[in-house]
Amino acid sequence: MGIGACTVALAATWTTGPLATGIGAAVTTVYGLVADHLRPQHRPSPAAALLWTLDGRIPRLDRLDHPELAGVHPADGHRAQPAPPYVERDAEPVLREALTQGGFVLIVGESTAGKTRLAYEVARSLFPRHSFVRPLARTALATAVEVARRRRRAVLWLDDLENHLGADGLTTSMLAGLLQGRSRRTVVLATMRSEEYRRYDAREESRLTGSDRDAWRAQRDVLDQARKIRLPRHWSPTEQRRAAAYQADARLRVALKSCDRFGLAEVIAAGPELLAAWDHAWAPGANPRGGAIVAAAVDCRRSGLRRPVSRQWLRELHPPYLAERGGPDLQPEPFEEAMQWACRAAYATSGLLIGNYSQGYVAFDYLLSAPGLPPVPDHLWEALLSRAEPADAYDMGLVAHQANQLSRAVAALELARAGGAAGADFLLATAVGDRGRPRQAMSSLEEIVRRRRAELGPCHPDTLSARHQLAFFTGEAGETHVAEAAFRELVADTTAALGPTHTDTLAARHQEAYFTGEAGDTRTAVRQLRTLLGERLRLEGPDHPQVLATRRSLIWFRGLLEDPAGAEREVRELLRDARRHLGPDDPHTLAIVSTQAAFASRAGRTGEALAAFTRLVVDRSRVLGTDHPHVVHSRLQKCQALIAEGRTGEAAEELIRILHDAQRVLEPGHRHINSARSMLDRLRQS
Repeated sequence: MGIGACTVALAATWTTGPLATGIGAAVTTVYGLVADHLRPQHRPSPAAALLWTLDGRIPRLDRLDHPELAGVHPADGHRAQPAPPYVERDAEPVLREALTQGGFVLIVGESTAGKTRLAYEVARSLFPRHSFVRPLARTALATAVEVARRRRRAVLWLDDLENHLGADGLTTSMLAGLLQGRSRRTVVLATMRSEEYRRYDAREESRLTGSDRDAWRAQRDVLDQARKIRLPRHWSPTEQRRAAAYQADARLRVALKSCDRFGLAEVIAAGPELLAAWDHAWAPGANPRGGAIVAAAVDCRRSGLRRPVSRQWLRELHPPYLAERGGPDLQPEPFEEAMQWACRAAYATSGLLIGNYSQGYVAFDYLLSAPGLPPVPDHLWEALLSRAEPADAYDMGLVAHQANQLSRAVAALELARAGGAAGADFLLATAVGDRGRPRQAMSSLEEIVRRRRAELGPCHPDTLSARHQLAFFTGEAGETHVAEAAFRELVADTTAALGPTHTDTLAARHQEAYFTGEAGDTRTAVRQLRTLLGERLRLEGPDHPQVLATRRSLIWFRGLLEDPAGAEREVRELLRDARRHLGPDDPHTLAIVSTQAAFASRAGRTGEALAAFTRLVVDRSRVLGTDHPHVVHSRLQKCQALIAEGRTGEAAEELIRILHDAQRVLEPGHRHINSARSMLDRLRQS
């Protein structure tokens, strides 16, 4: 059977109508570019985008004999050969035990670690008669959940879970409605790349990490419901010995030779070869236009766009990438030829682009972790935003917010809110406040709190989240006594609703203590933080980011109250711990650097403080962007050090620049603007 015939045959086996040709190629890209020429006359309903059999049924797992239909990266499509033999992974017994208990199980690992193949093999073994319910787009998720709920036995299959989160995505209430009372008859089995999962790791919720506070609460709470199974990319010696038993398969035989550098599944999926092909494409006369198309597709995914992009979009989005590398001097190939190259399977596996004409294209996820990728350029971001649907804009805003790209986050979330994307108003208010407009954020959050109180009740987790953010930005606006009282009330309500050890209760206690100190009651703040630190150490361990944050706040207020020298020793130790566990460029690490520099200034070591604040301005500008309020704060601290060193002329010039920049970004009356004016007035009067 030829490649084209094989593509259509496999598609027709599993779905019907116009969707057949699209899905057949989308889930079996191994069969080549034939699907690019299969253009359906009309699009199917997004809600119908499930995996169906020819006669319109949901398939059973024991009849799902193509791993590619579950989302497994194809491994050899030159002649539609079967998938390579399955090699048992060390994680399999743990996965089997988790699945036999039912519920929600999530396999987390790097791209091409073998997550989907492991899930597929174990699920087929345990649940042969279960219905296999796989939504092929986020818009089909609600339909898939309802289909799974109505089945006597079902596996809801969520490969690449990140694509099913966000606006119109999976929620805890969906999970509860599907799994409650169904014991082991229904299983939700998902996979997720480590890079995506890390976005929801334990995050700091202290004053200096606003972009990470509760903005993606619904998605984080979904992940909290899952039992997680970790799957390493590199195979263990035991796994390699098991694979050696299948050396008759040429693909495994070749992969085993590369185990010192790569994982077996990684090699079988041709990840390293594809990455090298992309790198070599930019040579003059090679495939530079293809390289530019792939770069645009990669940055679409890095921007937070989770759905495939059309051929026309790629045609329009790639030219700036080509121009940056030399444009006509690279002798670029025609667009059609470039697309064929980008989609062509490497070593009969996958292409740099996955998809087809009807379904659109996505970059192979292995490329997203390529070393040395530059930031997503403005031209791509702006072009995407001009084309984005509200749900796309929400996803893009979420990613930008987390990356501290606050102007991008606000622009995307304004579009999402205008389009009615669920939750966009709350996330937008948080991004606006983090960008330096706390009073504007307060106004929006007051309305959100009122609405959530009326619709959900005062102690619903979503209401508590909005109240937390409202209290925080109240304090950021300078109303520290009001914020302290609001957090005291919130602690009581969160404790009653979620329990004393819930992460949101601990976060509210941290903020209560912080604003207690900021309002002038330093002694009480120290006592509260000491108690909180002891509990967090017991619950979360010494390396948890929130433990490091509590240590920082406690050190700061202790230094103000009782023991400046001891506080300086402790902050040096804390900085070593943060650099080891978070990295030198993490915003939380830089916040500790700021605390250390402030202690040096208070101790009269003005030269040391000036050098530290000068470096901090550079580092924070690089990590957060020059317009971030934390950068403005560090610039003000640098000016204070300049004045202390007697360099008043330099300080005055910098303060004028700060005022110009701050008034462009921060809201009128912001404390940083007031501080800059006050310092400049004192210099002019002296």
